[in-house]
Amino acid sequence: MAAFDRLRWLRGAAAFWLATASFGSVTASAQDLPMPPRAKPSAQAAPEEVAPPLESLLDREPEPLFSDTLVPYAPPTGNSSGFSRVQEQGALYLMARLTRDTQPLENGLIWRIYSEVTNDEGRLELIATARGGDAEFRLDPGSYLIHTSYGHATATNRIVIGREVQSKMVTLNAGGVTLDAAFGDDTPLVSPELKFDIYGTEFDERGERELVVGDVKPGKIIRLNSDTYHVVSTYGAANAVVRADVQIIAGKLTEATIYHEAADITLKLVNELGGEAIANTSWSVLSPGGDVVVEANGAFPDFVLAAGEYEVVARNSGRTYQDKFTVQPGVDREVEVLARSKGSFRASVSD
Repeated sequence: MAAFDRLRWLRGAAAFWLATASFGSVTASAQDLPMPPRAKPSAQAAPEEVAPPLESLLDREPEPLFSDTLVPYAPPTGNSSGFSRVQEQGALYLMARLTRDTQPLENGLIWRIYSEVTNDEGRLELIATARGGDAEFRLDPGSYLIHTSYGHATATNRIVIGREVQSKMVTLNAGGVTLDAAFGDDTPLVSPELKFDIYGTEFDERGERELVVGDVKPGKIIRLNSDTYHVVSTYGAANAVVRADVQIIAGKLTEATIYHEAADITLKLVNELGGEAIANTSWSVLSPGGDVVVEANGAFPDFVLAAGEYEVVARNSGRTYQDKFTVQPGVDREVEVLARSKGSFRASVSD
C-alpha cells in the first residue's frame, strides 16, 4: 500500500513543546494566575505513559473533545494485492493539541483505539496503538473509543467510521506543572529525601483522594489535564509533610514552590558533651502531647522533623534517658543526650 499523502496546513513552522519557554509560565505575580503557587505549611521514573483502566472507559461517556475544524487529509492510493481489503476499511487521521489556540503536538502522544463492543470477558478490545505526534489508522466500519494520552493528560472520544476518510483534531485541555520546595526564607530545599505526590481533589466513598502521579521529583515537568490538584510534599520519612492545592491552566506551565518548616536532626547518647556516641541505643521521639513521631535504633539515628518542640527518649543497657529539644526551620542539628539519670541534651549546628 502506498504511503499516505498528508496536507498539514494546521502545523506551524515551529512545534509547540510543553517543556519549552514558549509554553508560558505562571508565577505569583502573573495577572492570569488563578491561585498563588506558593504554599505555606498547613496544620498538619520511566517515561510518563498512562494506559487507561478499561473499566473507566466503560463507566463514563467519552468526552466530546473533537474539534469542529476538519484536518485536511488525503486518502491512500495504490494497487497492491491488499488494496481490495483497504477499500472495505475506513481511514482515520488524528492530531492533538493542548488547547484550541495552540499548534498540534508533534511528539509525546500515545494513541489507543478500542472497540466499543466488549468481548466475552466484558473488556474492551485494544485494536491499534500509535506513538509520536499525528496518527493514521485503517479501521473496519464500526464504532470505536479513541484514547489519547500526553504524559498524564488524557482524553477519550467516540467515533463511528464507515468506509470513508475522516480526520479529527483532539483538544486535550492540558497544561503542565513543575514542583520545587524551599524553606521559609526562600532558601531552596535540595534533598534526595524530598518528593511530591499529586492527587485529585475529590474524595471517594472511603474518604480518600485518587493518586494521579506518585513520587514526583523536583523540577520534573508533569503534564496534566486542566484542573485543580492536591499536592503532598514529603521531606524525609517522619512528619515533615506539607499539602497545597495547585491549579493547572491549559496551555501553561505552572511553577509551584512548596514551603517546608523542617530540619535534619541527628541524635547521640554520650557520656559527656562532645563525647563518642554510645552504640546499641534505642530511640523514641515524642510530640508535646506524648505521641510517638519516630523510633529508631543505633548510635546516630537521623531524622527530618517538622519545626517544633519534641521530647527524646534514649534506652541503653536497661536505663532510660530523656529530655526535650527544639527544631528550627532549615537548621540541621545534632542533639546530644547525656547518659545520666535525669538526662540532658545539647543541640549544636552541624558542619
